[in-house]
Formats: sequence, C-alpha cells, structure tokens
Amino acid sequence: MIYAHFISHISTKNPECNTVSQTEFSHEQLLDRLGEVAVRIGLNLVPQQQLLITASLDAAPLVRRITEHAYRAGASLVTTFFNDDETTLARYQYASPESFDVANEWLADGIARAYREGAARLAITGGNPTLLKGQNPDYIQRSSKASSKANRPAMEIITQFATNWTIVAAANAIWAQQVFPDLSEEDALKALWQGIFTSSRVDTQDPIATWKNHNKQLHARSSQLNEQRFDALAFKGPGTDITIGLADGHLWAGGAEETKSGIICNPNIPTEEVFTTPHCTRVDGVISSTKPLFHQGSLIDGIQVHFKEGKIIEAHASQGQNVLERILDTDEGSRRIGEVALVPHSSPISQSGILYRNTLFDENASSHIALGQSYTKCLSDTDGQNEDQLLRRGANQSMIHIDWMVGSGQIDVDGIKNGQSYPLMRQGEWV
Repeated sequence: MIYAHFISHISTKNPECNTVSQTEFSHEQLLDRLGEVAVRIGLNLVPQQQLLITASLDAAPLVRRITEHAYRAGASLVTTFFNDDETTLARYQYASPESFDVANEWLADGIARAYREGAARLAITGGNPTLLKGQNPDYIQRSSKASSKANRPAMEIITQFATNWTIVAAANAIWAQQVFPDLSEEDALKALWQGIFTSSRVDTQDPIATWKNHNKQLHARSSQLNEQRFDALAFKGPGTDITIGLADGHLWAGGAEETKSGIICNPNIPTEEVFTTPHCTRVDGVISSTKPLFHQGSLIDGIQVHFKEGKIIEAHASQGQNVLERILDTDEGSRRIGEVALVPHSSPISQSGILYRNTLFDENASSHIALGQSYTKCLSDTDGQNEDQLLRRGANQSMIHIDWMVGSGQIDVDGIKNGQSYPLMRQGEWV
C-alpha cells in the first residue's frame, strides 16, 4: 500500500466494474465522479471533519471537485497545500549544499497536530516520474531524510490508521508523455486520464456501488488468509527465492478498513491488493524487482537484494544504485520490510500492459513489499502496546515506507504453516 494509462486499446468490458464506454461521460463528469469517490469511498468524510489536501498545481481542477464534494459531505474546513515540480527542481539546481539538511518542520508539526485532532488526509499523486534525473544523489538522499524525519509524527498517525486518509491521482502532460511516449501530448494526456478513471472505477454506471462490491471481494480474500494463520510466505521465481516471516498476531487487510476513530476508508484509489505486516527479523533469501521503481523523481530499476535475518545485507540495481544505497542508509529500519502485499497478475492494471511509472498504480499490478515502516493496523491487540512491544512482535519502524514490485506471471507464492507449504499463487494467480 502506498503511503501516494490507457487509450482505445483498453477493454471497457470488466464484468466486476460493469464498465461502460467513457464516451457516455464527458471529462468533466468523470473528474467530478473521481472527486465524489475520493470523498465518499476514499475518505468517507464525516460531518464537521476538517480535510487536508496535498496536490500539484496541475491537479487544481480535481482539487476543486474534491473540495466541493467534501463540503457537501459536511466538512468544516478544507485546506490544500500545493506543490510544483519546477520549484522543487529549482532547489536542486540553485540552493546551497547545506540547505538539503533542512525541512519545514513547522509545517510538518502543524499537519501532525491536525491529524491528531481528527482531520482527514488526502494526497493527490501525479508528477514528473524522473524529475530529479541527473541531480546530485547526495542532495536527494539528504533532502529525503530531513523530510522523512520532520514528517515522522504525521506518518505514524497514518500508518497506525488513527485517522481516515486516501490517495488518488491526477494526470499531467509530462507524466503522460513518459507513460505514452509514442502519442502526441494531447493524446497521451487523454490516455492517462482514461487510465486513471478506469482504474479508479469511476466510468461505471454506479461507481459507489462498484467500489462497495470490489471491497467485498478484497475483504473475502483477506478473511481467507486470516483463517489460514500462516507463519510465513515463500516467493519463488526468476531471481527470487525468499521466505518472508509474518509478524506475531499479523492480520491481512485489503480495500476499505476501519480507522481507530471508527471511520471506514479506502486508503488507496485504485487498489487491488491484500496486505499484512511481515516480521522484521524473519526474512531470508534473495528477491528481485519485476517493475522499475520511480521514487521522488528518481528511477531505480533491476533491483535485487539479499536478506539475512530480516536485514538487507546486499543490494544491487541496474539503474539508480546510488539512490537505492542512500534509501537503505536512511535509518536502521530502512533495510527491513514493513509490508508484504499480494496482487494477482490478472489484476485490471496489470492486464492493461501499461507501466504507469507511479507506485499508486504499479503496486496494484503486482505483488510487492515495502521497505521501512510497518502498518500496525495489520496487527491484532495493539491497544496499549508501545513501540518496543510492537517491535518485538515484528513490526518494523522507520522514517520511510517505499513499495517496490516483486510479483509477475512467473512468481509462485506459498503459505508456510508449521513447516508445511501450501500453494497460494501459481504463475502470479490465486490457487
């Protein structure tokens, strides 16, 4: 789960979604439907709740639709923090070297306070996937570390599901051209928007009902896995042979989940995964990425890492080796994993054949793991337990949470219980 492209060749006959031709809806209608799904399904905003939105300037039209639906749902106040790729890039081009150890802690503290007081969080992803290509990797690592440290209190509230939150996407021309390099700028942008609308299930006759049905299916899968009570998962395939132990008292989750405040929300729009918390000291073997990772404007591809007793002891990447190494050196927990998620190779996003170059979508086309912070939501009986107690149960702690894809049509997954193996996936599909 992320803590966050089609055109005419994409099928519009998904039985689950009851998808209809997007020509029945205008772009503005689909954008409005996405705003409604973000508020009613993603956040399930409640009356008198505040909402904090983060988005790029390009996403302003979607922000307006979301804001309108939020106030219709009874929000007391909607506040948006906009960012801009060009001003982000300007820092790397012109700022002094010492500035990269600085983060806006005053803003991070204010946001964490808002979440503690019950504000909902909505992030709109979308931007140049390779914005920082060619920039100093040391600056990228230092800036990321400073930002992660400042935002740790807010991140902990999110990973503990202490408030309702979600992430959706908005297309822009630069992102679209990287996803569809053979199309004109106009056609690429239309194709990317179509992909977002289709993946987010807003081009169906009744998006709200469609999402409720999809959530039921993900809940059924999670329930099946919770009944099995596996001790570990074993992944095998090209470049991968690894056993991932599961945390003591782990729980599987997927789709809409209840927060500690009692609100049921969908953290990711779209979502196709079921996920849980691995044990941070019980991971052994080698695992390879099956899709590129685009992280904070940098490309990391061809990842292969060797785990021993839960910790990465060797790490290689065919592209972005320096960036990967700096991520792994963020803190003690950044060399361990905090999430393992299963996604069938037949998921709609996977079957589209499109590499979105954006984790919100690419992680829902492939089983994946996440380096760093765990979701304590995926542990039973956590009330009153402190960080040390959760750590002893296997819940990893870190300033980062970075998903990367390890599933494909060539990967088999077994559940392990009492030393016996039980087939879960074969060639990427549920058994």
